[in-house]
Order: sequence, then C-alpha cells, then structure tokens
Amino acid sequence: MIKPSPNPPDTDPASPDSKKLNEAADPTLDFPSIADIKATPRTMSTLFTVDPEATTETLMVYLVETLASVDVMVHQLVDHLDGGSRYALLGISNSIMVAEITANRVLDQIDPPE
Repeated sequence: MIKPSPNPPDTDPASPDSKKLNEAADPTLDFPSIADIKATPRTMSTLFTVDPEATTETLMVYLVETLASVDVMVHQLVDHLDGGSRYALLGISNSIMVAEITANRVLDQIDPPE
C-alpha cells in the first residue's frame, strides 16, 4: 500500500506557519537561569509594607492573631477532607499551633503578664 504523503511530511522551514511558531516559542525559551536569578540583587517590594514605626509588641500581637486566624481556617477546611489530605492539613495545623505558642511566649517576654 502506498502512502499519499511522506512520513514525516515535508515542510518548508521558511513557511509562514513555521516562522510564527518559532517567533512564539523564542520568548518562552529565553527564561533566566538559576544562577542569573541568584546573582540578581534582591529589591524590597513596597506593595505591602509593615510600618517601620510599629513596636515589637504590636508586631507580635498581630502575628499571634494572624496565626490564630489561619488555624481556624485550616480547621474549617479539615472538615471537608478525607484521607491523606486531611492528615496533611492537620499536620499544617499543628505547625501553626506551635508557631502560635512560640509567638505567645515571645510576647510574654516582651510584656510579662501581671
């Protein structure tokens, strides 16, 4: 049996379609290497900043409240999961709890309870 077309089909490398494909692929292949990324100096983002005038106590209180809020969100998600995903989220919850306890301990050292 004779095939009507060659295998693979003959294509003209200078055809308009192949030029468009090459032009589209070029920018995606020009990503920086890991060495380039590491050599680039880190610049501080000013999109989200913490008030430089904030006291350590204020920052710690905010940290403790944020950790408590995240823990509540994680526990709400745990109720909707089963199996490995549930156990992974419970592990994350335990890590959050340890961080919250640690942050509370630091806060106690900054401003001891009466």
